[in-house]
Amino acid sequence: MSFLENIREALRSISGNLLRTILTALIVSIGLMALVGILTAIDAMRSSIGDTFASLGANAFEIKAKGYSNRFRRGGVQGKQYPALSYLQASLYKKELSRREPSAVVGLSAFISGATEIKANGQKTNPNMQVVAGDENYLRIQSYTLTQGRTFSPAELQTGANVAIIGQEMKDKLFPSQSPVGQYIYSLGRRFQVVGLLEKSGSTMGGSGADRLLLVPLETGNQLPRQGALTYDVKTATTTASALAFLQSQATGVMRAVRHDRLGQEDSFDIESPDSLTGELDSLTGKVQVGGGLVAFITLLGASIALMNIMLVSVTERTREIGIRKALGATSRQVRLQFLIEAIVICVMGGSLGILLGIGMGNGVAVLAGSKSFLVPWLWVGVGLTICVTVGLLAGSYPAGKAAALDPIESLRYE
Repeated sequence: MSFLENIREALRSISGNLLRTILTALIVSIGLMALVGILTAIDAMRSSIGDTFASLGANAFEIKAKGYSNRFRRGGVQGKQYPALSYLQASLYKKELSRREPSAVVGLSAFISGATEIKANGQKTNPNMQVVAGDENYLRIQSYTLTQGRTFSPAELQTGANVAIIGQEMKDKLFPSQSPVGQYIYSLGRRFQVVGLLEKSGSTMGGSGADRLLLVPLETGNQLPRQGALTYDVKTATTTASALAFLQSQATGVMRAVRHDRLGQEDSFDIESPDSLTGELDSLTGKVQVGGGLVAFITLLGASIALMNIMLVSVTERTREIGIRKALGATSRQVRLQFLIEAIVICVMGGSLGILLGIGMGNGVAVLAGSKSFLVPWLWVGVGLTICVTVGLLAGSYPAGKAAALDPIESLRYE
């Protein structure tokens, strides 16, 4: 029999035992759905997180006070918490680094409020708007683009004028049928004139990007009412990727001097770059992938046992048929190949369904997490199909060997 004839014979046998074949194929489907679904969701969310990292800039890094925003632990021991970056320290760092490296772009910003209500024209937004104070480099560092209006002028930045740049969600709520530029809004007890409108960014991993952002000059942010001292974010970028490592070393020296870190003392700050964040993400997702692979392995092990049982039953039920085939000249190798192909066909049918369900499930989970991308993980599709064939070979080897070893005379006598 040719290879295609063996496949046709396998399909004929499968149609004769349709119910138990479907049940076995479903077990294989569940295993591969778990594997491909988990890996697809991870890849899709990683892609979305990568887009978030890109807002920082591929050639940029951020400096934060060590242990201030997250009190990390090492070996179960709480790490030392250093004071937050002050406005004076951030300004000195920007001035000194810009002097040493004219190609460096340093942006300073401060988070003012994350649950703010904006009012205008008798309307008000939901109380979930974010107010941030930034300098002249903030939009460039964050890769935000203006669709209307302008950025802050040097005079507005220096004097702390009551001007603002707003996000698209505020515009849609407060100025749905007119341009917001030149209009006035009210927030945090002050009246601001809108001078610019940010481009719509959409949702990224549950966030809202620039859509809910109210940006004011940095000096204005220092004057706004608040309960505690402001925490300043310092972000540095360069136009050339090759200079990033050198710029980080320069930034470390400047910040140590600004923070008065003594010789031999550890840095009182952390430098976070897309590479370091990606490394942490890779470590976390690697563990999740191992867990997903373990779940899929256990499920596929059960599927292979069920498939082997079905094939053994099939060999018993078709003993007389095997005897007739051998009497007509079929060799043991041909009989073995026929049963192996039948096992592989069952696995590939179930596996194909599992892969399709896994891709849908994985992308569905990623969409619920805020991802916008739809991914087809061709690598995992290939791995899944390879696993299907492997499971079919392993589960079908023993039944196929048993069928090939049957004596044709005894098989013809079987009732």
